[in-house]
Amino acid sequence: MQVTIEGNELVIRISMLETPTKSKSGKTMLVATSGGNVVTDATVDGKPVTVGLNAYISK
Repeated sequence: MQVTIEGNELVIRISMLETPTKSKSGKTMLVATSGGNVVTDATVDGKPVTVGLNAYISK
């Protein structure tokens, strides 16, 4: 996952999974995930930005 700050926007680039995968709850299909909270190189006020991301589709 790549996280940058461009102007006033937080830009997140993350690879999609090869095939949608069932979420832990089984209610949705994940298409991309950070796998939990990830501390990034992007900073705000000198502090690193942490991102937790799940992109999904309905079953």
